Amino acid sequence: MNTTDAPALLDVESLSIRYGGVVAIPDLSFSIPEGSVVGLIGPNGAGKTSLVDGLSGAHRPSSGTVRLRGRDITGEPPHTLARRGLTRTFQSAELFDDLTVLENLKVAAEKLSVRRALAQIFPRRTRGGQENVEWAAEVAEISHLLDRMPSQLTHGQRKLVGVARALASRPSLLLLDEPAAGLDTTETKELGRQLRTLPTSGTSLLLIDHDMSLVLEICDLVLVIDFGELIAQGTPAQIRLDQHVIDAYLGQETTVEARP
Repeated sequence: MNTTDAPALLDVESLSIRYGGVVAIPDLSFSIPEGSVVGLIGPNGAGKTSLVDGLSGAHRPSSGTVRLRGRDITGEPPHTLARRGLTRTFQSAELFDDLTVLENLKVAAEKLSVRRALAQIFPRRTRGGQENVEWAAEVAEISHLLDRMPSQLTHGQRKLVGVARALASRPSLLLLDEPAAGLDTTETKELGRQLRTLPTSGTSLLLIDHDMSLVLEICDLVLVIDFGELIAQGTPAQIRLDQHVIDAYLGQETTVEARP
């Protein structure tokens, strides 16, 4: 897609995130275009997860503004953000271990608390919610796992269920924190192929992952941060050749094929 012409889905202005006296993000501004897959990369300790925590309501920003389709959502809690269309995954594949995979997805699809969602899952099932669950399971290719308990899943399968659970509410923006961690090469390529299709279904992505082949192959735009500051942004092809990025993160030899 042409990210230059697309309107902004998410606008981040002068965002600062602190943990006591520690400044994780000093002053960060960027936009995520509607209908795009945007990558966020940087070395360990660069502030990537802190940024996602600030955007997703897990940690309230110290200052700055976050807008989703023009609406100020700065510091809103995760359940409110989910209703507005912003959800996230986590590095650890945390699921409700006493629920089946299908039930995990149904809880997410309802955008409710666990107690309220479970009370509604079986007696009253909305067609839209059921369709969203089926769609999310198909995208993540976990339909054959729906009747299993989380304890019966491999680590890679748990990660895929986590992605499907985040998708089950059909968010307009999904923040993906290391979705390919624990996946083998084949699983990662297939996940990337499926993620690439999501903007056509109305879900834009902010993707954080250390798998550079995944990031450079599927993203329209890549943001690079170091010590909480944006040091580069551009297409994958531009990022691959950016000397600041090479020095800070990619290293001298980057042979990954990038999207133009």
